[in-house]
Amino acid sequence: MAARAEQKLKTRRALMDAALGQLSADRGFSSLSLREVTRAAGIAPTSFYRHFAELDELGLALVDESGLALRQLMRQARKRIARNGSAISTSVETFMEYLGNNANLFRLLLRERTGVSKPFRTAVQAEIDHFVTELADDLRRIADEQKKPLYDAHLVAEAMVTLVFNHGAEALDASSKEKEILKTKLKTELRMILVGSQTLAKVSRKQPEQA
Repeated sequence: MAARAEQKLKTRRALMDAALGQLSADRGFSSLSLREVTRAAGIAPTSFYRHFAELDELGLALVDESGLALRQLMRQARKRIARNGSAISTSVETFMEYLGNNANLFRLLLRERTGVSKPFRTAVQAEIDHFVTELADDLRRIADEQKKPLYDAHLVAEAMVTLVFNHGAEALDASSKEKEILKTKLKTELRMILVGSQTLAKVSRKQPEQA
């Protein structure tokens, strides 16, 4: 029984990897066929239904996996920040490493975030919301530690995630030189958002006193 369960997990993994391997800058998940995914995984098309009810269910499993990869990214960044101290620089470097290791997962998130499938859009947005919430919690903690309050940590997190996703999309097919330029630009823009929120927090505290 244990061996059978293990084999089932391996086949499920092979199907997910096969679908992921078909994605590229020119090809999204919606263009995949069940037959080509099973062929790439080395199983018969009829065996697919032992693991997924339909191809979209496999896609949603990949979205879940991309969310897990993002949460792992957050944990890695926290550990590195604790050692290096530079939150923005360390986070950007960690994110670019994530892109290098999970390019097709990120492509899936980008495409399905605004795709035609509502279940996919909902699933992707749920993962992004979770990521924003975790980032906002981290921003509040760091702001308290540094005694530099933010005007609205959740809005800051939303702005940062939007910016990171946009630059991440550019970085996917960029050259090494272009990636370095993007990293520098992203770090500067993230600092601008952070400093802007800190400044707004100061202004909002002073206004009641002046009134």
